[in-house]
Amino acid sequence: MLDRTISPDFQTIQNINIPPVQVITLSNGISLYVINVGEQPVIKVEFSFDAGNLQESQNGVSLFTAKMITEGTTKYNSAEISEYFDKFGSFTESGQGLDRASFTVYGLKKHLSSLLPMVQELLNDAVFPEGELETLKKIQQQTLQVNSGKTAFIANKTFRKKIFGDSHPYGNSISEEAIQAVNQDLLINFYSDFWKGKPFKIFLSGNVGEAEIALIEQYFGKTDLGKSPLKKEYSLAMFNKGENVLVEKEGAVQSSIRMGKQFMTRKHPDFFTMLLLNETLGGYFGSRLMKNIREDKGFTYGISSNLALFGQAGYFVIGTDVKKEFTQQTIDEIHKEIKILQTELISSNELETVKNYMIGSFAGSLNTPFDIADRYKVIFSENLSLDFYQNYISNIQQISDVMLLEAANKYLDIDSLFEIVVGGK
Repeated sequence: MLDRTISPDFQTIQNINIPPVQVITLSNGISLYVINVGEQPVIKVEFSFDAGNLQESQNGVSLFTAKMITEGTTKYNSAEISEYFDKFGSFTESGQGLDRASFTVYGLKKHLSSLLPMVQELLNDAVFPEGELETLKKIQQQTLQVNSGKTAFIANKTFRKKIFGDSHPYGNSISEEAIQAVNQDLLINFYSDFWKGKPFKIFLSGNVGEAEIALIEQYFGKTDLGKSPLKKEYSLAMFNKGENVLVEKEGAVQSSIRMGKQFMTRKHPDFFTMLLLNETLGGYFGSRLMKNIREDKGFTYGISSNLALFGQAGYFVIGTDVKKEFTQQTIDEIHKEIKILQTELISSNELETVKNYMIGSFAGSLNTPFDIADRYKVIFSENLSLDFYQNYISNIQQISDVMLLEAANKYLDIDSLFEIVVGGK
């Protein structure tokens, strides 16, 4: 009989075999990345364009272009497009970020031959109807107005602007003025410059085979493509010292704290060391910041530290929301935890715990073909080595207590951190 008072044997994950990716070049030069994993007859096709915030000449244009892709073509209106995908039990996603924009369709493999013609229509003949655009602008303005009253939203916006500078797209946040300035002509021009007829990457994942690859070639490998748009180059503002910023908000009962700095990309040789250091400090529920500031002090429901990673740069940030009267105490405790990391070696027990947590979380993040495709998308979008994630466990395991102490001193100097407080002290 099973004795439930005895814990099951604990085993450390030693390695993970990530299914390989098949890289195919279509007839017109488009790169197709195929991840053939899974038994269920479902597929995901993602089309990735260099059409993020970095490419726009006016704030908001990349965002609205991506959101408006399914709102109409010369042949179909938005309702007809929606009904078309619904008819085949599929759904779509379109979005953008700082570096890229994408359009994705999910569906059954047996319907791929029916879905791809409509996808082709959207990627080559979107018209951005004015009525739908005005509706979307009103929704975005209302959302922005609501968010603008939240201390956390203001803190995030102020933090990014400070660490990247006013002139870099990574530091920009959309404003009501920018939303109002967006018009149909701007979207059509951006679509023509960075979407329509321009090279892109295709990620095909799920239970796929030669028939599905042939369909991708049929619909997207035959058309002539223009040259890749030149990527705009922006110089990143460099700061030797951080800055303390207080944004008073009348009537606020809490303060939002953001503390951090501009940071490295995944290509940096110290990336995995910083990943582990971040996890130790505030990356999971058992982290030092959570134990101190939530569990011991009771200042907040949650506090975390994160590494946000993009193509040209990233950032490290500690974030929490606390009652105004606990603001300075919370900041002092954050400083204290960073100082401990800089002066005391992490214990072997804690180091093992954090490593095991990270490795287990990583293994759990590869449950579906679509999860695996997302990992490969990072690799090929950021020009990383093909074994970047295959070597994840070994890269984490080789990090020592001394390496963490050195990284804490090198990268987390208190004076180098920007400290944003919105609400009051």
